[in-house]
Amino acid sequence: MQLIDSPRIETSRLILRLPSAEDFESYAALHADEPAARYIGGVLPRAAAWRKFLQLPGAWLIQGYAMFSVIDKASGAWLGQCGPWQPEGWPGTEVGWAFQRAAWGRGYASEAACAAIDWAFAELGWSEVIHSIDPQNTASQALARRLGARILRRTNLPAPYESVVVDVWGQTRDEWQRRRAGATT
Repeated sequence: MQLIDSPRIETSRLILRLPSAEDFESYAALHADEPAARYIGGVLPRAAAWRKFLQLPGAWLIQGYAMFSVIDKASGAWLGQCGPWQPEGWPGTEVGWAFQRAAWGRGYASEAACAAIDWAFAELGWSEVIHSIDPQNTASQALARRLGARILRRTNLPAPYESVVVDVWGQTRDEWQRRRAGATT
């Protein structure tokens, strides 16, 4: 049962859609995998992963946006999540991502992030998009660079993650649109 009418974004290889109950097994596996979960809060037991998973449809219902489930068009497999995220106290209007290790290195995160950033600027009217990235997370730093982002500042996340230090990468809507149009200035 779906409570709200959610957007569906299609790219050449992916579908970005509201999370659904059928996604939970893969979501729980992502959060049980230490390398994949390292920079998204760490490994979670299944019950804690379920509670965290329920935040996404709740955010969609209350805020009108949250992370999308990212689905491989060809196989129907859940690859990860990507999309707008801004809980109370967050350092800005974020488009974030987390993918299963099997999806790493295939360009899925870049493809999904581009679609989600386009959507956030067009549908949410955001003037800036950020990415909160652990200073040790070189893979996400490389993706942020490919997206055209730059480090804006270093900060701590809000409670209960106040001990987590992140680099806030970002860019304005104008910078993003110029880059997407192929402009160099």
